[in-house]
Amino acid sequence: MKMDTITLSHGGGGRKMHELIDSVFRKEFADTALDEKKDSAIVNLAGRPIAFTTDSYVVNPIFFPGGDIGSLAIYGTVNDLAVCGARPLYISAGAVIEEGFPKKDLLRIVRSMAKAAGKSGVRIVTGDTKVVERGACDRIFINTSGIGEIYYSGLSQAKIRAGDSLILSGPVGDHAVSILSKREGIGFSTAIKSDSAPLNALIRKILGVSKRLRFMRDPTRGGLATTLNEIASGSRFSIAVDEAAVPVRDGVRQACELLGLDPLYLACEGRVVLVAAQDDERGILKALRSDKSGRMAAKIGSITGDYPGKVYLNTIAGGRRILDMLSGEQLPRIC
Repeated sequence: MKMDTITLSHGGGGRKMHELIDSVFRKEFADTALDEKKDSAIVNLAGRPIAFTTDSYVVNPIFFPGGDIGSLAIYGTVNDLAVCGARPLYISAGAVIEEGFPKKDLLRIVRSMAKAAGKSGVRIVTGDTKVVERGACDRIFINTSGIGEIYYSGLSQAKIRAGDSLILSGPVGDHAVSILSKREGIGFSTAIKSDSAPLNALIRKILGVSKRLRFMRDPTRGGLATTLNEIASGSRFSIAVDEAAVPVRDGVRQACELLGLDPLYLACEGRVVLVAAQDDERGILKALRSDKSGRMAAKIGSITGDYPGKVYLNTIAGGRRILDMLSGEQLPRIC
């Protein structure tokens, strides 16, 4: 049945969001830069390739274990630039603030943004502030846009080949479970903090050792499974994921078993998934594991030709099943 209204699932990062983007935004804007399967647009400015990205943050709660809406907004934009082979340089910051919002909380968020920018090596150079009536938004929404200079231009989904290795920089689901535990007041035996962090320094290490890195993405909304489907969609290759190889912390696994969630669909905010030639696998893993944020990095699968355009899971039980894109909304307001 055709939907005539927007639902929360249209913002969840899964199939409905992609259908909305394709049928409305991409169709009406009709720019070739929108067709790239990257987290930033790559455009030319005075003959130089520039990465340009934007994102809005509506996370609930605004403060959570391991971060807050301010640092999340900076790191999210930095990471969208970094996975495109860009050096993040400048960020804009816009805030929509609800009437009655405590000034001390605003100051805390802004200081967090400044600290995150310093850690990431970027400058916040422009912005905008709007205040709306009580009830017109939920406390505070933040939009950030970023510009970065391309220094590694070899990344393309078109370069992915059967036999390539699929590598993940760390465990999945930390961010989503951190948000959920704070939002719902649920405690688990192991405290889980958001993995929200800048990826640009880590990615520089990877690019310093890899000669045949094919593609990178950060698995945010929709999680690892949805990100891999975005990469494989419309291609001549398929992606095989080994369930036993995907790193998941015990606390995240416990939460998923308790709440009926699948960690492969949970948002991350400080992880990168990479496709690289098999010969580069060892060097990339060594570089990742030399960094604090990449110590649990693992090869989690490979590129095959079995089911073109599809992602499938080699299960712990020994079977095989198609790993589809997220179809609904697991956890709204996650970023």
